[in-house]
Amino acid sequence: MFHYHMVQWLFFFYFYSFCGWCFESAYVSMKSNKLVNRGFMRGPFLPLYGSGAVMMFVISMPFQDNVVLTYFAGCIGATALEYVTSIVMDALFNVRYWDYSGKKFQFQGRICLSSTIAWGFLTIWMTRLVHRPVERMMYAIPPKILGYVTFLVTVYIVADFALSFKAALDLREMLHKMQRVKDEMMRMQKRLDIIIAFNNEEKEQKSLERELKMDELVDSIGQRLGSIKEAIQNAPGAYVDNVRDEIADLRARYNLYMESRKNYKETLDFYKRDMIRNNPGMNSEKYQDSFEELKNAVTDKNG
Repeated sequence: MFHYHMVQWLFFFYFYSFCGWCFESAYVSMKSNKLVNRGFMRGPFLPLYGSGAVMMFVISMPFQDNVVLTYFAGCIGATALEYVTSIVMDALFNVRYWDYSGKKFQFQGRICLSSTIAWGFLTIWMTRLVHRPVERMMYAIPPKILGYVTFLVTVYIVADFALSFKAALDLREMLHKMQRVKDEMMRMQKRLDIIIAFNNEEKEQKSLERELKMDELVDSIGQRLGSIKEAIQNAPGAYVDNVRDEIADLRARYNLYMESRKNYKETLDFYKRDMIRNNPGMNSEKYQDSFEELKNAVTDKNG
């Protein structure tokens, strides 16, 4: 049972990757009330489903005559695959493409009990019902044609994956730079607070009880710079020259950061925009605020 040549295994991997894409895209599209091209890659393939299907066939081989053991093998194997895939993608890209944090009986938001239960039933359904017709279809294709088709699909998927992988790395770098800008602006705000306090303007100083989001931080710094500008206009001698120079430098840096923040959102190419738009559950624990800002930028651009 399930003993195939490499080309045949590749065919099944691509076939079930495509079927997984059809299922996920249809499901998410219905939930979103709009067409969604689901997945990490731009093309109609979800490798996690293809890998899951192949893994189901391999781990069920020793238990092909026992439906209960087939069920538990599917539960354990598919859940392990989902967990490892989530860890690897999070480590590589600092982004999670799915998150079960809102579900009951979940672990680290990467796996959850309901999905594990579903994986077991899916394994039985795949190995005992679905795969046999697919296997017959594969055997009906002449070996040479199967080899050519598999080769062409391999070239396409490798190219698509390479472009998607680069886009994901670029997105990670963009999030890192956006976070650095935010950190710099946090330091800028603290320095402005000190300048205001040292010039007897304590009433203008606001204590931070929580970390501000980027939009709030931008408004907060703008208000402080405006307050200082107004104080200088009303009392030209309110700030000594070296403090005025520092304020001018802070204002120039603020304008520079605002421009770079705008540029980051404008440089989102179609691969990165589609990657964000087509994965509604996507998030970044490390760069949560910056990622939400990019998601809002993509939504605004397409809305």
